[in-house]
This record gives sequence, structure tokens and C-alpha cells, in this order.
Amino acid sequence: MEMMSQIELDAHWWWLIFAVVLGIGEIIIPGVFLIWIAVAAAFTGVVTMLVGGPLAVQLVIFALASAGITWFGRRWYLKNPVVSSDPLLNDRAARIIGRTVTVVEAIVHGEGRVKVGDGVWPASGPDLPEGASAQVTGVRDGVLVVDPISKAE
Repeated sequence: MEMMSQIELDAHWWWLIFAVVLGIGEIIIPGVFLIWIAVAAAFTGVVTMLVGGPLAVQLVIFALASAGITWFGRRWYLKNPVVSSDPLLNDRAARIIGRTVTVVEAIVHGEGRVKVGDGVWPASGPDLPEGASAQVTGVRDGVLVVDPISKAE
């Protein structure tokens, strides 16, 4: 039996293989974007299998399908947002709002530093001495906005 030195595949198989590779890429690097391009590649493969056509036509079909399917996918996700059990998961600063922190570098003229957990963050707010307790009330450009906590509380 003679071994083939080159594997020849019809164009539609290349599009379908490309779709699978993009689908795997979406699984490895999730971002809900490659999946739409994968669907467009699969669509192009099916159209190429059924109708055929030169590479230039296939590329135009792929480009139009990519744009159209991505547009449709974006609209669908805007109308059907994914509900998260932890909406602040990737917003570290917003998760800190409401926490009690300790001033580690006195806040003077509205600027200082506070300890949050095992980290230190820049802070703004009324003048507070080192060691004072404060509550985070907001975040502005990566700087925690704090208000003093009185001893009576």
C-alpha cells in the first residue's frame, strides 16, 4: 500500500476544522466571542459543501457571516444578560465598599493610605491620623473614598 505524501481535503472540510479549532479556543480562552466566529466558519463550510465556489467567495461569505452572527450574538446577550451569583466578582474595588479599614498612612489634605485585608490602598477623605478606623464609602479611579468611624459606634 502506497502512503500519501500530502493530505488533500475539500475546502468545506478546512472550514469545518477551522470552526472546531475556534470552538476549542473559546473553551480554553472564554470570552463569548470566538464562538460566533466558529459558527460563521461552520456556516461557511456548510455553504461551501452545498454550493462550492472559489476561495474569494468563501472568504466573503465568512466575513459577512462573522459580522452578522457576531452582531446577532451581541444583541442576544444584551437582551438576555447572564445572571451572576456574584456580580462584583471581577470588580475588586467595588467589593471593598462598606468594609472597615485602618489608616496606615495619615490622611492629610485628603490623601493617605489604608490597610484592607493584607494589602494597602491609596485613600481619600477627611484628615485622619494613623491607626484610625474608617469605612470605605466609594472608589474613585482606584482610590478608596473613606469616612471616619467614631468611637461611639
